[in-house]
Amino acid sequence: MSFSGIQGQLIEITVVSCTKLKDTEWISRQDPYVCLEYASTKYRTRTCTDGGKNPTFQEKFVFTLIEGLPELNVVVWNSNTLTYDDFIGSGKVQLRKVLSQGYDDSSWPLQDKKGRHAGEVRLIMHYSNANKPVTSYAPSAPPFGAAPVPQVPIFSTPPSAVSYNPSVNGYSAPSPYPSYPPTSSGYPPSPYHSQQATFPPSYPPHSGYPPSPYPPPPQNPHYYPPGSYPPPPY
Repeated sequence: MSFSGIQGQLIEITVVSCTKLKDTEWISRQDPYVCLEYASTKYRTRTCTDGGKNPTFQEKFVFTLIEGLPELNVVVWNSNTLTYDDFIGSGKVQLRKVLSQGYDDSSWPLQDKKGRHAGEVRLIMHYSNANKPVTSYAPSAPPFGAAPVPQVPIFSTPPSAVSYNPSVNGYSAPSPYPSYPPTSSGYPPSPYHSQQATFPPSYPPHSGYPPSPYPPPPQNPHYYPPGSYPPPPY
């Protein structure tokens, strides 16, 4: 699998630690360090004094990628003071995973000069321009039979209030509606004429009674209160 467009891009590689290294010392503990080689670029970690078989480094290095070169070499040495450094083991690190996914945290096997297992080295690699596939998801459809939800804008501008001045030059503006209740002149004349109600008299007229068979009593011009008598005639 070839990766195009990686020329000149940067990749970060962190040397975390080594485990179960081949021991090249007979008496004291060995002092390992790790070398990374990519094309003509070479880096090395600090020496982990008395690191023995399981040294820890936690050092980061940045390499410039080259088109068509998807692997680098890793070599582990034991540092000596009076003699040459001892070779512990080497291995190849593949960059395909980190170039495609942008991240790789793996342990890589090491071999000695005779091809025997010489331990492992753990590397964490980061590549920010990985060719990650773009996955698009279609929006989920509403449930069957559900009424559509109206789309309301999140931010809506309320209508501006129109100021109204009821009076101009000291005179009140006429009302667009007639006063209530309206005056009687506003109604059309009634087509019916008013009539005075005629009622029969409370009592029948005097002529309605039959004449009395008795003559009327004589009319006395003088009135005497009860208990008094008229004066004697002289």
